[in-house]
Amino acid sequence: MTLARVFEELAGAGAPVEFTAYDGSRSGVAGSAIRFDVRSPYAVSYLVHSPGALGLARAYVTGMVDVSGDMYTALATMQQVLGKITPRDKLRIVGGVLSDPLLRGAMTRRLPAPPQEAPFSRVPSWLRHSKRRDAQAISHHYDVSNTFYEWVLGPSMAYTCACYPTEHATLEEAQFHKHDLVARKLGLEPGMRLLDVGCGWGGMVMHAAKEYGVKALGVTLSKQQAEWAQKAIADRGLSDLAEVRHMDYRDVTETGFDAVSSIGLTEHIGKANLPSYFGFLFDKLKPYGRMLNHTITRPDNLAPAIKQDGFINRYVFPDGELEGPGHIQSQMNDAGFEIRHQENLREHYARTLEGWCRNLDEHWDEAVAEVGEGIARVWRVYMAGCVLGFEQNWIQLHQTLGVKVDDQGGARMPLRPDWGA
Repeated sequence: MTLARVFEELAGAGAPVEFTAYDGSRSGVAGSAIRFDVRSPYAVSYLVHSPGALGLARAYVTGMVDVSGDMYTALATMQQVLGKITPRDKLRIVGGVLSDPLLRGAMTRRLPAPPQEAPFSRVPSWLRHSKRRDAQAISHHYDVSNTFYEWVLGPSMAYTCACYPTEHATLEEAQFHKHDLVARKLGLEPGMRLLDVGCGWGGMVMHAAKEYGVKALGVTLSKQQAEWAQKAIADRGLSDLAEVRHMDYRDVTETGFDAVSSIGLTEHIGKANLPSYFGFLFDKLKPYGRMLNHTITRPDNLAPAIKQDGFINRYVFPDGELEGPGHIQSQMNDAGFEIRHQENLREHYARTLEGWCRNLDEHWDEAVAEVGEGIARVWRVYMAGCVLGFEQNWIQLHQTLGVKVDDQGGARMPLRPDWGA
């Protein structure tokens, strides 16, 4: 069986995909918009020895397999056909590989994981989410290159779901609208104090300071993020109101905040730590203070919160755990918050990711020169895959608003939401 034929067998004869291989073999549908180029026989080793789609991802990240055409379309196509492969199909494919001495030798050699894979991504749950390990996990993903992130995220440097106010809004307009929506949900007014945990490059902190006259403190475990944010704050003349610190949110000693925003941090906290996390944020607030939690969720709690062998855990967000929106809300409620509003923005995240994918494609050569082809490939497949995930409702994005009532149950909330869409 030729190498290209192996991949055709894997995808199925009817898949609208073309396969080529370094040995000159070709298969699949010639001239298809999507083409997989197999550049090494050792791609077979990753497919055989790695569970699920992780093998194909490893082969792509290392450059043993290349993809020509739109990555989103390629992933959507392969997702449809890979799910149809039966154990008997796999045995037939392995049998075909064993008949070729070169492929047989490649298959029997177990390759090490690519260097872009986090070496610490598989550990027992009780070892996850110490301060040291959280810092290590955050650094793996965020301390890549601020220049790289500027190309991917655009001028807003907002690495969280945007909120599109209109059908034709740009990514930058949607990110501004997202920050403003959070500010309005929190009821920010001049003179208030805001704590933004997991603040990234300081987008919410600077928005609150500039647009609302709020004294805002942001904290992040990424050293590169904090350095970039502090420079941006100074450059924009916001140093009197805004500050970003390189520190664990658990080390914030100040209290008496009027509002707390958590935008894209809860995914890194861990299910077992949610009670203490929300309890900590509750204690940071004054009575009547509001907390807005913006986090990726999953549609239900039937599957494990983390897939240790999954591509996201291995390459992108080590130790990341996703919970259903009901569980998030229950944990906030049990910590003392009265829940006042919740909404799902998953379609907005699919659009946000599409914008980031376009940005990466437009800066591909510069990105490869900046961070290396392996990391650029991780990002290309990860973001395109997440577009698919949000579109098909594998994952969601929820904003949940809670308030700290006083001893008599007073909340000082509007009778009806006054923050608009």
